[in-house]
Amino acid sequence: MFYRIVSILIFVLLAPRFHAQEVDPPFGDPAFISPDARLEMVFNEGLALTESPAEGPDGMIYFSDITFTTSAGTDGIQAGHIWRYDPKTGETTIYRSPSGMSNGLKFDAQDRLIAAEGADQGGRRVTRTDMETGKAYIIAHEYEGRPFNAPNDVAIDERGRVYFSDPKYIGNESVEQPVMAVYRIDTDGSIHRIITDAGKPNGVVVSPDQQTLYVVSNDNGSIDLGKITLDIPVHKGRMALLAYDLHEDGSATFRSVLVDYLPEDGPDGLVVDVEGNLYVSERDVTRPGIAIRAPDGTEKAFIPTGVLPTNVGFGRGENSKILYITAGTGLYRIPVMKDGYHLPRE
Repeated sequence: MFYRIVSILIFVLLAPRFHAQEVDPPFGDPAFISPDARLEMVFNEGLALTESPAEGPDGMIYFSDITFTTSAGTDGIQAGHIWRYDPKTGETTIYRSPSGMSNGLKFDAQDRLIAAEGADQGGRRVTRTDMETGKAYIIAHEYEGRPFNAPNDVAIDERGRVYFSDPKYIGNESVEQPVMAVYRIDTDGSIHRIITDAGKPNGVVVSPDQQTLYVVSNDNGSIDLGKITLDIPVHKGRMALLAYDLHEDGSATFRSVLVDYLPEDGPDGLVVDVEGNLYVSERDVTRPGIAIRAPDGTEKAFIPTGVLPTNVGFGRGENSKILYITAGTGLYRIPVMKDGYHLPRE
């Protein structure tokens, strides 16, 4: 998840809750999205900022709700929630609270929930939950003896290695890592810093052929939006969709800038379909929505969301052509033409 300046945060949190028919229809190559497809809101009650939808082994759609310590109510400060939406019944309930300000969520090949927990009184760690027992385990909480900044998004390769980004956008916590980076957690539990030249890394995803690691950079020029007011100028850094060669040993080498979004903001989370096309949550305030892009970054289609999107995730099985979207204070879905890519289940 990322933040720009106070005005954008206000836009996200206070944007009107719209009905799907009020949003412009998707457009582009009908091989990717039908012109008849429509965005549907499935839940938006009492949420602060939604993130990272992911279908679990039970068919439920899990997603993060990032609450802000600056928006404490009479009952106190919330530390985030993980919700789960049942596509069969339409019921949405709390799965975990507090969530440690969870952001990115993914399920591994063993159907365990991997969660990136951020700052602002969050866990600043990566956890793995056994969905059968409910037990959660910390798999990364520090590097070289220092806490992470604010783990943001996660990706998993077919060897079981976990990749996560570690930027900083909000919270009183100090920044103790010398760089905002992308890390890899190996199956033996060892942690490796593998990308240090992405700017301010945010969304991450591994291509289906396991040869590319895509990284979003969204450098908003601040490490604590809560302390930035409208009279404080900031300088945005890299706003881009980047491609890295992913090697057999799990290391990554910069390949190219696929899309440069400056002077507008860069994207947030992203996923891939089985053909390797990218579904990117693009947070340009003049054109918010999900861009469907070829592996080289070429835009193929676009799904307007009306409010700034944060992340995307595909359903599974018979729902593998359903794209779930988190945006503003809601969870949405829309049918697409390609099957989403998922790790082969063990």
